Amino acid sequence: MLYHLLSPFAHDFILFNLFRYITFRTGGALLTSLIICFVLGPRIIRWLRAKQGEGQPIRTDGPETHLKKKGTPTMGGLMILIAAVSSTLLWVDMANAYSWVVLFVTIGFGLVGFADDYQKLTKRNVRGVPGKVRLAIQFVIALAATITIIRIGGTEQATALAFPFFKDMTLQLGALFVLFAAFVIVGASNAVNLTDGLDGLATVPVLIVALCFGLISYLVGNMMFANYLQLHHVPGAGELAVFCGALVGACLGFLWYNAPPAQVFMGDTGSLALGSAIGSIAVIIKHEIVLAIIGGLFVVETLSVIIQVASFKLTGKRVFRMAPLHHHFEKLGWSEPTVVIRFWIIACVLALIGLSTLKLR
Repeated sequence: MLYHLLSPFAHDFILFNLFRYITFRTGGALLTSLIICFVLGPRIIRWLRAKQGEGQPIRTDGPETHLKKKGTPTMGGLMILIAAVSSTLLWVDMANAYSWVVLFVTIGFGLVGFADDYQKLTKRNVRGVPGKVRLAIQFVIALAATITIIRIGGTEQATALAFPFFKDMTLQLGALFVLFAAFVIVGASNAVNLTDGLDGLATVPVLIVALCFGLISYLVGNMMFANYLQLHHVPGAGELAVFCGALVGACLGFLWYNAPPAQVFMGDTGSLALGSAIGSIAVIIKHEIVLAIIGGLFVVETLSVIIQVASFKLTGKRVFRMAPLHHHFEKLGWSEPTVVIRFWIIACVLALIGLSTLKLR
């Protein structure tokens, strides 16, 4: 909004020229979403606590230390959504189609998560919306977004899978790319959801991925930088850096209230929205495989659940003491802050490996 309102006056007021730069608007989006969280956070938490009473249902089969979290309100993802969406609309070039696609996916998955959280609260159990129904809705949203992304791209590159560490290596998937991209978006969404089991555990890794993708979006959207780094140039993708900045600010603001001991949980409202956001950005900027590297922590958490379920069904035995993986380490005696901080460190290392793909080609 500010881009359209102020940039036309750049010739009269030199200060307004700043609004033409994606980097400036990214920083503005970050600070704006952070401030929104600080201003609205306490009010949202008080409202959620008043409406929810007993707060999020706690798994009885989980680590015993989680029982003391009873009464903590959930749906804190509303804070993230309000801050990130509002800030993006304020600072982004509203003529950019990719930005609207990412906002559509983020809000859509956020609404699915909200319905899931609402079911858990009203029925006082940890199941929520039936899994098949939730997945069906997620795939419909993801498929619609993917088809739109392909139409915006308008070239053969839009349906190709790019490989990191190689200059020009791509795999043309054609119509299959629609299913592949939808799987990436839905998979990323649910992977973040599985990781969100401890105070602050999912927030910082998502923040790290958003930082990395903000940089990559800016680079692939700029023809000069993309050619220099031998990346696949995606016209218009640079504007997604503004959304990533808003996401980083929202995550930082939410972490202020979600740091141990958490005053509020993000719930599925936040985790599904955040995961779908980074998944859709990965599809747009042609870095789906890099998402699996930078977001490797989410991949490992998801694999731990798959392995646990498969092993129990096939052999009747469990590989881990409890899945997802963070609960396994809790069962081994690690304190919650120890698990969270060590997982954050792993997320940082994976991000550095993922960013190395920009130059190692």
